[in-house]
Amino acid sequence: MITTPQLVETRTVLQNISWQTFKAILADMGNGRNSRLTYDNAIVEIMTPLMPHENSNRLIEGFILVLCEELGLEVKSTGSLTLIRDDLEKGAEPDSSYYIQNEFLVRDKENIDLDKDPPPDLVLEIDFSRPKIDKLSLYAAMGIPEFWRYNGTVLRIYTLSANKYSEVEFSPTFVPVKIRDIPQFIQESKKIGQIAAKNAFRTWVRQQISNAQAHS
Repeated sequence: MITTPQLVETRTVLQNISWQTFKAILADMGNGRNSRLTYDNAIVEIMTPLMPHENSNRLIEGFILVLCEELGLEVKSTGSLTLIRDDLEKGAEPDSSYYIQNEFLVRDKENIDLDKDPPPDLVLEIDFSRPKIDKLSLYAAMGIPEFWRYNGTVLRIYTLSANKYSEVEFSPTFVPVKIRDIPQFIQESKKIGQIAAKNAFRTWVRQQISNAQAHS
């Protein structure tokens, strides 16, 4: 076991763990926890978020909901949904996950089963420190169309094509808004507060949409 403390999150890595053991660990730990588990290639990573990590996660979630409202998109927020693929022997619990394009397929579901249901359309990871497991490879294998990663400074957007992620400038879900500019509002929230930053973000999003419509 290797434990690496960080300012905003801690990561514990377990090596040579079978898929069956990983699932047993998940069952033993239950749902009443704030740690998030990832499994790939016989490695388990347990990430425990501290306040700056979780604050960034909650802020970005608020911005995503504003984007959906302003662009007229329905959404189902599924939080740190446990994503399990027995056929791949891969598992993950992202910081946040969302059904948007496929929201209508899971709208009334209390439990998501990836053997029957589609994966989330969008997942978000807050990675101030480097994960042991390659999340790009993991989420690509799970077929998640869009992956956002925020490292405390930069928000990167990846879209899936031919089973691989490519970094893009614009989110295909939220065109024409410049999603990569979200970090400026995270920083602004530290000066003016979360609600004020959210209101400023909404105003900014409306301007982006209006400008795009004016040039279309």
